[in-house]
Order: sequence, then C-alpha cells, then structure tokens
Amino acid sequence: MSKICQITGKKVITGNNVSHSNRKTKRTFAPNLQIKRFFVPEWNEWVVLKVSAAGLRTIDKKGVYQAIMDASAKGNLNRW
Repeated sequence: MSKICQITGKKVITGNNVSHSNRKTKRTFAPNLQIKRFFVPEWNEWVVLKVSAAGLRTIDKKGVYQAIMDASAKGNLNRW
C-alpha cells in the first residue's frame, strides 16, 4: 500500500541526510500514518482509513463524514 494520507493527501517527500562533514545523501520523509476505523453515523457503517496525525486532527475538527466528503472532492479518496 502507498504511504499517502487519505484525508489530507500528505505523501512521502525526499530530501538530504547531511553529515557533519556536510556530505549529502538522499533520504525520504514519510508521513505519520495510522490505520484507523471510524464509525460514520450518516452511513451507519464502519470505514477503515489510512490517516496521518494531521488527518486525525482534521477528523476531530470537522467530523468523519465531512472530512471524507472534502477529501473525495479534492481527489484524495478513490472509493467515494
């Protein structure tokens, strides 16, 4: 599975490891993803989402239904 948050769309980005001698080697920065189950009362069913920590805060703020609808409108969710 890909390392992309289904709510915010955050994904892996690349950068450099920089040593003390200032040598640079490539590295990746992965988002803090969690696989969580959410109950959506509007649909009366459970939904499993792969969300980042920022996505969890978005769900807490907006509610799970509204967060899913916003994410699908942006194209982050393929299922809805």
